[in-house]
Amino acid sequence: MPKQFDLLVFDWDGTLMDSAGAIAFSIQAASRDVGLLVPSESEARHIIGLGLNEAIAALFPELPRSGYEALVERYRHYYLAQDTEIPLFSGAAETIAALHEEGFLLAVATGKGRGGLDRVLEQTGLGQYFHSSRCADECFSKPHPCMLLEIMDELGVPQAKTLMIGDTSHDLKMASNAGVSAIGVCYGAHPREGLLALSPLVCADDFGELSRWLSDHA
Repeated sequence: MPKQFDLLVFDWDGTLMDSAGAIAFSIQAASRDVGLLVPSESEARHIIGLGLNEAIAALFPELPRSGYEALVERYRHYYLAQDTEIPLFSGAAETIAALHEEGFLLAVATGKGRGGLDRVLEQTGLGQYFHSSRCADECFSKPHPCMLLEIMDELGVPQAKTLMIGDTSHDLKMASNAGVSAIGVCYGAHPREGLLALSPLVCADDFGELSRWLSDHA
């Protein structure tokens, strides 16, 4: 049976790696350190997937750009202290390897910076399976379609044969803005209700369900 999609584009944090909690904690701790009003966990989770500057602007609209550096330094301090201990979701490594073996083109579109993505691709051993990637410090931040448009152009895959997979409304809005189909995963940063409102093909409750859907339908 012919594949429905040729290119599968994955978000990283909250989709392949179980890092949403660590990111939210690091945002809250960094905010406390620099004397800002500490966001709630749901507020901190909502900006996951955005570029770092865009995330700060969304959480702290009154903070001048001159205050970003101190906040970013404290955020990185807390996040990097946990970095090597943050796991992939159960089954993620095996699924990515299997999809690669089946002949799919695979890519990552992430709110991480390039240094952070390269580090985790090496740590997890998944770098060998991805044909392309785009990061928030290389493109316009999600939900702008830039990441997906550049990946599709690089790999020569049309919109109709591309599928975006992510755990946030930013991922699904980016897919819509790029004219591609999307899957939501409800085990990451954003709640199911918000993802369903953006009409993904499906909203997977755990990585096993996502893996099965891709095997049966992609």
